Amino acid sequence: MSWLHPANLGYLMRRKLADLGHGARLFARLVALFGASMRRFGLVRDQVHFLGNYSLAIIAVSGLFVGFVLALQGYYILQRYGSSEALGLMVALSLLRELGPVITALLFAGRAGTSLTAEIGLMKAGEQLSAMEMMAVDPVRRVLAPRFWGGVIALPLLAAVFSAVGVIGGWVVGVLMIGVDPGAFWGQMQGGVDVWKDVGNGVVKSLVFGVAVTFIAVFEGFEAQATPEGVSRATTRTVVVSSLSVLGLDFVLTAMMFSI
Repeated sequence: MSWLHPANLGYLMRRKLADLGHGARLFARLVALFGASMRRFGLVRDQVHFLGNYSLAIIAVSGLFVGFVLALQGYYILQRYGSSEALGLMVALSLLRELGPVITALLFAGRAGTSLTAEIGLMKAGEQLSAMEMMAVDPVRRVLAPRFWGGVIALPLLAAVFSAVGVIGGWVVGVLMIGVDPGAFWGQMQGGVDVWKDVGNGVVKSLVFGVAVTFIAVFEGFEAQATPEGVSRATTRTVVVSSLSVLGLDFVLTAMMFSI
C-alpha cells in the first residue's frame, strides 16, 4: 500500500506532530486567557447556558434511567449475598465515582461538543474568523476562550445533576418498587460515601473531562477545513476523539485516585 512508503509515513508523522504542537500552543493560549474571559463573564455565562441548559434534559433523563438499571441489577446481585440493604451505597458509589462523570462527558461530547465544532467550523467556512482578524479582533480571545471555559464550567454541573437524578432513580426502583428498607437505603449511603474521596474525586474527574472534551471540540472546529465536508468530518472527529479520550483518562484517573 502506498501509505506504507517511508516518505508517506514520514509525512504523516510530521503532520501529526505539527498538529500536536499547534494544539498544545492553542491550549496554552486558552488557559492564559482565563483571566480575560472571566473579566467578560457575560460571554462565558452565555456559553454555560447554551452548553449546559440545552443539555440538561438529556442528562437528567439518562441519569434517571441509569439509576433505574443500577438499582435493579444491583439488587439481584446483592440479594445473593444477603446484602440488599447496601443497595443505596452501591448506587451512590457507582454514580459518583464512575458513571456520573463518564456518561455525562460522553453525552456532552455528543450533544454540546458537536455543536461547538459545527458552530466554529461554520464561522471559519463563512470567513467570519478571518473578518475578525481583519478588524484586529482576536478570534481565540473573542470566540474560542469563552466557549472553552463555558464548557469546563458546565460539565461538572451536569455531572452533579446526573448523579443526583441517578440516586433518585435508584431510590424509586429500590425502595418504592422492590421494597428495600428506606432507612437502610439512605443510612448505608450516608455512612459509606466519603465527601473527599468519592464526591471530590468525581468532581475532579468531571473537571478533567470537561477540559478534554471542550478543548477537542474547539480545536477541531478551529482547524476544520473551510468546506461543508471539512466541517462534517471535524464534527465526527470530535465525537470519536472525545469519547476515546474520556475513557482513557477515566482509566488513568481511577488508577491514580482509588488504587493508592
